[in-house]
Amino acid sequence: MDIIKLIGVGLISLVIIIIVKQYKPEFAIYVSLTAGILILGMTFDTITQIVNLIENYSQKVSISNKFIIVLLKITGIAILSEFATSICKDAGESAIASKIEIGSKIMIISASIPIISSLLEVVLKVLP
Repeated sequence: MDIIKLIGVGLISLVIIIIVKQYKPEFAIYVSLTAGILILGMTFDTITQIVNLIENYSQKVSISNKFIIVLLKITGIAILSEFATSICKDAGESAIASKIEIGSKIMIISASIPIISSLLEVVLKVLP
C-alpha cells in the first residue's frame, strides 16, 4: 500500500527532524523540505492516473478540454501552495506562508476566469 510508504517516510522524517533539532536546528528545515519533495514524488503515479481518468471521462461526456485543463491547473496550484505554506510554517515563517496563501488564491481566481466567463455567457443566453 502506498499510504503505508507515505506514512513511513513521514514518520522517519519526523524522527530525523527531532534528532537534528537537538544538534543543528537550522538543518531541520532541509530534512522537512526533502521529505516533502520525496512524498510528493511518490504520489506522481497516482496523480497521473487521476489525470488520465479525468481525461477519459471528459472525452466520453464531451466536456471541453479547456475546462478540464483549468480544473487541473487550479488543483495543481492548490496542492503546490499548500506544500509551500506548510514548509514556511515549519520554518517559523507564518507571514510568508500567509502571503503564499493569498497569492495562490489570486492565481486560482485568475485561472478560473475562463470557466466563470463561460458560465456567465450561458446565463446571459438563458435570460431574456
